[in-house]
Amino acid sequence: MNAPMPPPAISRPVHANALLTSGLAITVVILVVVSTVVGYAKLDIATAVSDWLAGRPSLAVMVLIDLRIPRAVLGALVGFSLGLSGAVMQGYLRNPLADPGILGISSAAALGAVVVFYGGLAGTIGLALPLGGIAGAAFAALGINLLAARGAGTLGLVLVGVALSSLAGALTALALNLAPNPYAALEIVFWMMGSLADRSLEHVWLCLPLMALGWLMMASCARALDALSLGEDTAASLGFDLVSVRLRIVTGAALAVGSGVAVSGAIGFVGLVVPHLIRPLVGQRPGASLLPSGLAGAALVLTADIALRLLPVRPELKLGVVTALVGAPFLIVLLLRSRGARA
Repeated sequence: MNAPMPPPAISRPVHANALLTSGLAITVVILVVVSTVVGYAKLDIATAVSDWLAGRPSLAVMVLIDLRIPRAVLGALVGFSLGLSGAVMQGYLRNPLADPGILGISSAAALGAVVVFYGGLAGTIGLALPLGGIAGAAFAALGINLLAARGAGTLGLVLVGVALSSLAGALTALALNLAPNPYAALEIVFWMMGSLADRSLEHVWLCLPLMALGWLMMASCARALDALSLGEDTAASLGFDLVSVRLRIVTGAALAVGSGVAVSGAIGFVGLVVPHLIRPLVGQRPGASLLPSGLAGAALVLTADIALRLLPVRPELKLGVVTALVGAPFLIVLLLRSRGARA
């Protein structure tokens, strides 16, 4: 985790940041529309919308309302959560290699869903899988918050996160090893790869309130993140309650990322890649990068999800595989540049 510190913040005109945010917001809206239109089967959107408005049940309405719209909306929500959480984690830990999974919340959420799979509840209760993921993230956040409330520093949180992630990974591997039948193990593996396919509006309404609360908690720390870029002592001298900041960041990340993992599975590298693309455009200010990073994360996930549906590959590739194929080379390039900067 020894990475170079980011350069000092550079003042940028407010209108430049507003222009960036507006451009990203428009891009996300366009991608949501494209994601709704794109699919394996052709869909006449105009016919589907007119049938829906007229109250006429049809196959086009079912495809639009039950499949296309939930997938597009979830792509935007999950991507926003990952991008925002990545920017918050990198700003709080002052480490460009941090990502939303560094506290172990993603692994704990995945473990909660795996437990549901293993117990057989996923096939009997419709929302058992996302609820299990949310429960896993909640337990992880509770444990981390207990440490944060005792005044642990950033290094302590990272170490606890690494330990928690390793434990959750080990327990997940144990569940796979002891799976009662190979089909259950295969379903667990496929879910852990991450996907937005076959999601419904129920998944949207389940995760949206938790995500929104998490976004608000993390966004409330924007000014504190700018102060923390000067060091914890300086931030404390400026009147920021660092324990409160940690609690809001950890809880907000748990709500946003945990609920995202619960409905989509593990989608990696988005929270790592996006803040690096946005930070130079906002003058290296952690607080100013939060909203643009969230929007850029939504755009990246939507773009990847659209791309995998256009690929002539059946069955459909998993979204987590596509984002990893993009994110892993980016991480390698980042490490090489960091080494070159230190040389």
